[in-house]
Amino acid sequence: MSGAVWSRREVLAAMGAGAAMAAVPGGARAGEPAGLLQIRDVRVVDGTGAPARHADVLVGDGRILQVGRINRRAAHGARVVEGGGRVLAPGFIDLHVHGNPLEDSYEPFLAMGVTTVVMGQDGSSPGTGEDGRRRLPQWMDAVTRKGPDINVATCSGHGTLRRQAGIDDGTREPSQADIARMVALLEEDLAAGSFGTSTGLEYVPGMYARQAEIAALGQAVARFGGVAMSHMRSEDDDRVEASIREHVEASRPARTHVSHLKVVYGEGAERAERLLQALDGYRAAGVELTADAYPYMASYTGVGILFPEWAMPPTDYDQVLATRRDELRAALEARMIRRGGPGALLFGTGPHVGKTLAQVAEAAGKPFPDLLLEIGPRGGMAAHFVMDAALQGRLMVDPHVAIASDGSPGGSHPRGAGTFAKWIAEYAVRDGAVTLEEAVRKVTSLPASILRLPDRGVLREGAIADLVLFDPSRVRANADYVDPTAHAEGFDLVLVNGIPAFEDGERIAAAGAMLRHVPPRRR
Repeated sequence: MSGAVWSRREVLAAMGAGAAMAAVPGGARAGEPAGLLQIRDVRVVDGTGAPARHADVLVGDGRILQVGRINRRAAHGARVVEGGGRVLAPGFIDLHVHGNPLEDSYEPFLAMGVTTVVMGQDGSSPGTGEDGRRRLPQWMDAVTRKGPDINVATCSGHGTLRRQAGIDDGTREPSQADIARMVALLEEDLAAGSFGTSTGLEYVPGMYARQAEIAALGQAVARFGGVAMSHMRSEDDDRVEASIREHVEASRPARTHVSHLKVVYGEGAERAERLLQALDGYRAAGVELTADAYPYMASYTGVGILFPEWAMPPTDYDQVLATRRDELRAALEARMIRRGGPGALLFGTGPHVGKTLAQVAEAAGKPFPDLLLEIGPRGGMAAHFVMDAALQGRLMVDPHVAIASDGSPGGSHPRGAGTFAKWIAEYAVRDGAVTLEEAVRKVTSLPASILRLPDRGVLREGAIADLVLFDPSRVRANADYVDPTAHAEGFDLVLVNGIPAFEDGERIAAAGAMLRHVPPRRR
């Protein structure tokens, strides 16, 4: 292949360009019906959890036309891909992604079978700038005009809305007029196609918001049939259940979703069972409650997560050091020790990238709490090894927990290039913790149902042809903390809206779309 990346329009034009004989990426030839593709001899894993079945699949005009025995007349002139018994599944839907498709390539996501990413996480709307002055509907229109390389959906970030409404970051009790402005802005986002809202309650400014403020947004989300997602107030072992309770109560009556479910410094599968029982209790009471998780034992976030609220922006950090230095030092030491010690923090940005806090402190010849005081709450991003494998492994296989990366293109955590490959290769193939059919359901129809995303996440006639062809025995996550963007292996062909977008290790077309939620009353 030449290495050129074709737009969706260019691919479709070439595939239906009359008698011209120009070569088309993926092997299509001019004169073929637009987007007509036959994939033969595959194991169809349809995303519903049903047993795999052998079939042929015909794709045309962006949709799945036939599954089973293909009508020869309907398939006349189609490009043929020999499946050779490989698995054909719906494209994977990643519920929690960062970055900006106006600036970034999502090739690492395509390389692990992802066809749809959901932005607007942790309280931050995408593409709106640090001050939040660019509105989300404008960004969505810009993504539509560009034509992304992957399908893009988004939520509206509470922190962004807060700033757009003119609420100062440190404000704990905004006025009713402030909240009304924030709700009005959210309703504009939802009307433009946002799928719901997200909060980031461990981050500035979300950490200053109280439940009543967030509940006003939940009411608006419910009116539009959206979902309320949250990076909760705390994921610590002694606070996670209380944080879930706050999220559930603040989201009513909207559907409720917990982002990157985990128990920081919790241990054992029994601890996971207690947490899952609490979630089941809400469902039994009528709450539509879901979650997502990723198969890594390290999170990735700013070092500010170590600092107490009173030392975080907009507080004057120099003043904190001048007046409460000893208190802050003690708090940082205690929190870091509880989170596994200085060896459990690996810097991902800044001058210490690739080194642990312990290594940096030793090289500097000073105790790690003193180094943290120097670095400060804005001192960059890091991987935090704070999770227990047995506990997280039990959470991962729960039927209400989708798989999501919390990754970004070019990020310093391997989850952005390895999550879905690691999930298939380790949990389904190696360990048999879930069947392949269940592994696929948790990355396809489950996230589609959480979003209320129609015609995606399932492989059936009439559905949109977001598809991935792979050999489970060859699937492998190559990304690690040394090379966090290394592409996954084993995903041989990825169709986005019926167009080959990734094939034989290369991104070959920008075939994505800006997906917009349609409120139930408007469908």
